[in-house]
Amino acid sequence: MSTYKTKGVCASHIHFEIKENKLYDVEFVNGCPGNLQALAVLLEGMSVDDVVERLKGIRCGHKATSCADQLVKALESSK
Repeated sequence: MSTYKTKGVCASHIHFEIKENKLYDVEFVNGCPGNLQALAVLLEGMSVDDVVERLKGIRCGHKATSCADQLVKALESSK
């Protein structure tokens, strides 16, 4: 299990696991609980490359990043 400390978003940390280039057990700590729980369920078992392609650069309102974009940063830093 990996943990990533986020920057610039409501979620403070993201826990996740990568097995055979697939994403599992995503958990956002804090943030918008319903949306982030739904995102985690939708991403379960998806390839890391697909997650990065789909979520990179997504912004939250006026912020320069989002929880989804922070997950991408977490995945990229885990390579």
